[in-house]
Amino acid sequence: MAQLELFSQPALRTRYRAGLCSTAALGLLLLWALTYLPPLLVAYRSQGLWLKQSTYMEQPTIQFQYEVLLVAMTGADPGSFLTWSTFPAFNRLQEDQLRVPLISTIEEDKNHDGKMDQLYLKLELPLQSTEHIFAVQLILTFSYQLHRMSTFVMQSMAFIQSSSPFPGSQLYVNGDLKLCQRQSLSHCGVDTRYNVSVINGTSPFASDYDLTKIIAAYQDRNVTTVLSDPNPVWLVGRAPDAPFVINATIRYPVEVISYPLEAL
Repeated sequence: MAQLELFSQPALRTRYRAGLCSTAALGLLLLWALTYLPPLLVAYRSQGLWLKQSTYMEQPTIQFQYEVLLVAMTGADPGSFLTWSTFPAFNRLQEDQLRVPLISTIEEDKNHDGKMDQLYLKLELPLQSTEHIFAVQLILTFSYQLHRMSTFVMQSMAFIQSSSPFPGSQLYVNGDLKLCQRQSLSHCGVDTRYNVSVINGTSPFASDYDLTKIIAAYQDRNVTTVLSDPNPVWLVGRAPDAPFVINATIRYPVEVISYPLEAL
């Protein structure tokens, strides 16, 4: 019997220690869960860590629409400006302010993938020797398409403006036509809700060509483009018989497109 006790007591102590370790481990695990999991769940929901949308990258298909609306200020008075557009209805509303520029454009596919990568535009506005340009506002329109997930088609624009207290000879602009999303795009289907003209070029009313109204209506969209980091350079020193020149380089970059995960 003594020999039996020698073997049974250590076995009992081993089982007892194992029970204590299991209880302690379970308690620590429960304490860790109560300490860290609730804040983590709150952070996921309140700070967006609980993923509701995802992204993908796509090179958009962009084409310049050859639609232009130009306003060039020649002084501080309200009627001191020159203007021109590619819209005959607008041009008919102008009188002495109408001035026809010379425009040349090149769209380039640099990597030969079938999609244009950038636009070069040169606009030469003829001036009289007594005329000077102090500010420029220019709208260019584009066709913008995405196809990798959903088919998204819209008419978009680039707005260029620059001014100086000194009369200019040339304006250089170099920037990216960037996509701006206030709303995620669908992961499938066809979306053409913004495939409408930025400028109502058939309207006979001058109010429809007011730049503030055009830009305000455009900014009401949930999806737009904007000329990002244009880095305008205003040059002075124009010869009396020289035109005012705008040189613009507009790149079409690869975009990061967001779409909702709950749609999948």
